[in-house]
Amino acid sequence: MVIAIGCDHLGLELKKKVMEEFSKQGYEFKDFGTYSHDPVDYPDIAYSVATSIAEGKCQRGILICGTGIGMAIAANKVKGVFAAVCHDIYSTERSILSNNIQIMCLGALVIGSSTAITLVDKWLGLQFKESPSLKKIEKIKFIENQVLGVK
Repeated sequence: MVIAIGCDHLGLELKKKVMEEFSKQGYEFKDFGTYSHDPVDYPDIAYSVATSIAEGKCQRGILICGTGIGMAIAANKVKGVFAAVCHDIYSTERSILSNNIQIMCLGALVIGSSTAITLVDKWLGLQFKESPSLKKIEKIKFIENQVLGVK
């Protein structure tokens, strides 16, 4: 499994800590930036990570910004990608077990690095299995494929 990872300037330090943990555990990952504390627009990073997932180049992704919310919104705009903010064990578990997300979004201003590492470890260890949630996921995909007549 190849993990895509990206952040904005607010998430840089947390991203570095997560990547250190990846290296210790032997995970293969691709870093989509940012690489400095200079301000950057998070939608650009989210798009790069989400596109790598949609194209099958990476199997899962982690996005980090101040709250995780903006990254999740932006990543979810890429067709075929499910992203969710995860700030506790329960939402992290359900993100995979109920929703089969490919991208975990973290808020560097919301959780500390030890919590983030715990959540990432948990998330990477989970696999979606068919359940009653599958019907709901299929409905979400149906909605995604609709052409809106909004002008």
